[in-house]
Amino acid sequence: MLHLEHDDEIIEFSDKLPIVPLRDLVLFPRMIVPLLVGRHRSVNALEEVMHSDKIMFVVSQREVETQDPEPDDLYRVGTIVRVLQLLRLPDGTMKVLVEGLARATVRRFTKNDEHISARVELMEDVVDKTVETEALMRSVASQFEEYVQLSRKIPEEVLVSVTNMEDVARFADTVATHLSGKMEEKQQVLEAPDATSRLRILARALSGELEILRLEKKIEHQVREQLQKSQKEFYLHQQMKAIQEELGQEGEGAPEIAELEKAVEEAQMSEEAEKKALSELDRLKKMSPMSPEATVVRTYIEWLTSMPWEKRTKDREDIAEVERILEEDHYGLKKPKERILEYLAVIKLTSKVKGPILCFVGPPGVGKTSLGKSIARALGREFVRISLGGVRDEAEIRGHRRTYIGSMPGRIIQGLKKAGSKNPVFLLDEVDKMSSDFRGDPASALLEVLDPEQNCTFNDHYLDVDFDLSEVMFITTANVLHTVPPALEDRMETARLPGYLKHEKIQIARKFLVPKQVEANGLDKLGIKFTNEALVRVIEDYTREAGVRNLEREIANICRKIAREHASGKRRIKRVTGKTVRRLLGMPRFLSQEIETDNRVGVATGLAWTSVGGEILTVEVLTMKGDGHLTLTGKLGEVMQESAKAALSYAKARACDLGIDEDGLDKLDIHIHVPEGAIPKDGPSAGVAMATALVSALTGRPTRSDVAMTGEITLGGKVLPVGGLNEKAVAAHRAEVKTLVIPARNEKDMAELPKEVKKDLRIELVERLDQVFDLAFDDWVRECAKPEERPDATRAEPPLAPPTTPH
Repeated sequence: MLHLEHDDEIIEFSDKLPIVPLRDLVLFPRMIVPLLVGRHRSVNALEEVMHSDKIMFVVSQREVETQDPEPDDLYRVGTIVRVLQLLRLPDGTMKVLVEGLARATVRRFTKNDEHISARVELMEDVVDKTVETEALMRSVASQFEEYVQLSRKIPEEVLVSVTNMEDVARFADTVATHLSGKMEEKQQVLEAPDATSRLRILARALSGELEILRLEKKIEHQVREQLQKSQKEFYLHQQMKAIQEELGQEGEGAPEIAELEKAVEEAQMSEEAEKKALSELDRLKKMSPMSPEATVVRTYIEWLTSMPWEKRTKDREDIAEVERILEEDHYGLKKPKERILEYLAVIKLTSKVKGPILCFVGPPGVGKTSLGKSIARALGREFVRISLGGVRDEAEIRGHRRTYIGSMPGRIIQGLKKAGSKNPVFLLDEVDKMSSDFRGDPASALLEVLDPEQNCTFNDHYLDVDFDLSEVMFITTANVLHTVPPALEDRMETARLPGYLKHEKIQIARKFLVPKQVEANGLDKLGIKFTNEALVRVIEDYTREAGVRNLEREIANICRKIAREHASGKRRIKRVTGKTVRRLLGMPRFLSQEIETDNRVGVATGLAWTSVGGEILTVEVLTMKGDGHLTLTGKLGEVMQESAKAALSYAKARACDLGIDEDGLDKLDIHIHVPEGAIPKDGPSAGVAMATALVSALTGRPTRSDVAMTGEITLGGKVLPVGGLNEKAVAAHRAEVKTLVIPARNEKDMAELPKEVKKDLRIELVERLDQVFDLAFDDWVRECAKPEERPDATRAEPPLAPPTTPH
């Protein structure tokens, strides 16, 4: 049994008491607190207490979220309380009024099906009346007084009561009860063994709470001041407005609104846009000029009025003059130039101004972007360019809705405003390099922009009214088309710009690049001249590209070095020759891509297409003693590896016809290699070259070194069409190949080949591999066995008649 003296009363009770866990609450001795009890175990504990001495033990649980706490979820120090009143509520919960009697610590928890109990031990209040205790008591009293004044949640009577307390233990418990700090801090006060320790904890907790309350007070004061200022300004504005109306004067924003009204009248908007603008103008008149919403509305009206609704430039109708300007700006590029002249001729005859949607596709540096600018100059139109490389947000095209802070129209509308006319040449650069993410797909947003049937009613999210884009000449540029969505590609008229030939690069350098760089580097007054030999050396030894971007860079490099030599007084160069190029630029960076002049066994010349133009591709095959193993090297892709396997299967099936020793094939290892092994290669178009090199290696016949070939093969020996023929033919011409072998079904693509290529190259069209072998081998003779003598006669195709080779 335990004995407790409380207010001159001796209370006797058992040391084993039922427990009622407290959630988010710490109850201190001498405090009377109402509790709402609803959990099953707690209700059972109360029922037991009410049938005995009404004494129980309350202790806080560590986590508020725990619904049914176990002993490990409870603190070890709590308060012994006496139930003063109990009220049963209709929902089964109980409302009790309890009085804290004393601190106690748990010696051992016990648990049954009904509730949790504990054997407890009373904690003695240790009070040392020292100078430190007195100082702490005064400090806490002063802090608590400020705390009560700032929080405004504690009655003044509590402050008076606390101020007059002399009992240190009672003082500390009362202050801790009314402190709205963390539960962990209150538990520390409850567990502290003496009053001095409790006062230290309270001083620290009150200091933190006061910092927070002072900051809250400061923020509240600032908000109230701002609100009072806004209300005052609004009241004064209304008074000024009333006074001005009485005097017949206009309001503060009247001149600006009158200016906007005039702009709306003069903008020649569509009926829908004018209606929208006037509606927003009416809203603006009713707003305070200082209102943030007024700024948003004003900006929107300014965008509407600044759009070129009916402003357009007049096209240059002299077709000969347009052609002259196009030729003046760019060398070659015949097909795009013809398309522009055709467009201008149609406008002249029909008076219809529907803009075409052109897509210039070609390697970097061939002049796609500059051609768009030249077209605008030739037609006499404004030029707008936006780069779509890396764009991944649909709002870049359609704009943001006005509900967002800082919203703006899309780049199409921004470009038209910048152009100041509704029929500019609008260049969408790098259309193949767009991407998409969670913000939308810009390529899908472009579908409406680039559709001649839809773009007459283009609706930008910001403007929220239709704008006619049908008179805009849209030009897009791309390096490749396979990354452009098919639906978008279908809306554009594609014009391919192949890589330049050597003589074209020389003309471009002489007419455009050299004069530009000579002037840019301050050499125009010195009369610097580049010889043809110098330009050829730069093109062949220091650049390898389809375009002329690196060529211009190297010419600029030469000009800078010449300028330095002139400035330092070392030497004065007037004429740039091949030797001058070698001296200024150093050792050649690229080896000549000319093919070997000697016929070799197991080697064939193929052709490859890359995003920067065509390339020569050498296929090498070696055979050695082994067990029929096939090795493929040169970083070949999956499709290219399959082409090599198909070529080997064809050679095995036609071994007798091709003059290959069938019995010896299984005793040979075959190694197929494509040089420049660090560069990934893929695609089916090297199939013909692989089959030719393979047959050459297996028969010992050398291939003609001046023959290049391209084409996909089948197991039956057919040659299928390939893509990129234009670029491949240019690469063959650049490598000084004499004969180009292509699939017969690519005959339609020959019309696109440059005249110089068709003039200098002997182009052979083939349908079957036998025709390729006739062209690739000088001494090709069929050695066909009789069908009944062949073990694979059922699978191999019969020998063919001598092929005809159309030109």
